[in-house]
Amino acid sequence: MRRSLNTLYVTTDGAWLHKDGANVVMDVEGQTKGRVPAHMLESLVCMGRVMVSPPLMGYCAEQGIRISFLNRQGRFLARVEGPVSGNVLLRRRQYQCSDDAAACAAIVRHVLHGKIHGQRTVLARSLRDHASRMDQDAQQSVKHAIEQLRRITDRLWVEHSLDVLRGLEGDAARLYFDVFDHLIRVPDPMLRFGGRSRRPPRDAINALLSFLYTLLTHDCRGALETVGLDPAVGFLHRDRPGRPSLALDLLEGFRPVLADRLALSLVNRRQITAKDVQGLDTGAVIMTDDGRRTVLTAYQERKQDEVWHPFLEEKVAVGLLPFIQAQLLARHLRGDLDGYPPFLYK
Repeated sequence: MRRSLNTLYVTTDGAWLHKDGANVVMDVEGQTKGRVPAHMLESLVCMGRVMVSPPLMGYCAEQGIRISFLNRQGRFLARVEGPVSGNVLLRRRQYQCSDDAAACAAIVRHVLHGKIHGQRTVLARSLRDHASRMDQDAQQSVKHAIEQLRRITDRLWVEHSLDVLRGLEGDAARLYFDVFDHLIRVPDPMLRFGGRSRRPPRDAINALLSFLYTLLTHDCRGALETVGLDPAVGFLHRDRPGRPSLALDLLEGFRPVLADRLALSLVNRRQITAKDVQGLDTGAVIMTDDGRRTVLTAYQERKQDEVWHPFLEEKVAVGLLPFIQAQLLARHLRGDLDGYPPFLYK
């Protein structure tokens, strides 16, 4: 088990990051505002107008600390990293499986099993814990969605076409998000969810979800590179220049239980409110600086929690889940495991 290292998020506009010995130092307007020992870091994420000195970039590359640059909306811009020590034989096997329809479908089937299981768990937990706050129609809608998702899960094991499997994933997403608004317990009309929208998000909940998905994608990409896999060549997501398709594949199993549940908790506990988002002239809705800080704090705290991993049969830190699943995928591709075991949240 690898030590659970930290990700340092820098969100202050105008921040200047530089190296002082073995420390990462943040200066704002000429004053030192923070100092973190580099050995405690796994990655560094700079959001907005954040500057990094060349010596710090070189030092981070030598130490295996990845630096990612995101815009203020959380969209990926660039990445700085040192030499990748990926296993060429493992990557060749990854490429072979990606081109083999049968092998690809077998992995996609398990990825979707994990995702849809997570969606059902999120709906079932909300129904169990907060049914008294839902009207009868809402309860019936959520129960119907849970049953339909179960049926889609059953179909995964009899379908062999990648296109059909991808279609089932789309059907599951529609069922899940059609009832997602019933899980939001705050009366504010600005925090209603009318369906998934992205590029750009059109409401507060979509802005929150997209931001959390971006954070998770960063962690998944880093985990895949750590075990020697190519994050650009996936199985569920088709190859596209500039898209980390395998990182998005790995992300799918974590969307419901890590991002969606955290988003619901933040909204229902009123940690995130309408004032934490802002609308743009384009119609897009983005998180404010304060809103992003609240989400980042909650996300980092969530990564310290422990959950039961059914395949490993032990408790693991949430922050290690992307790394563990990347390892299991690599073991499957090497032939050490008959199939890719998804993370099934209990």
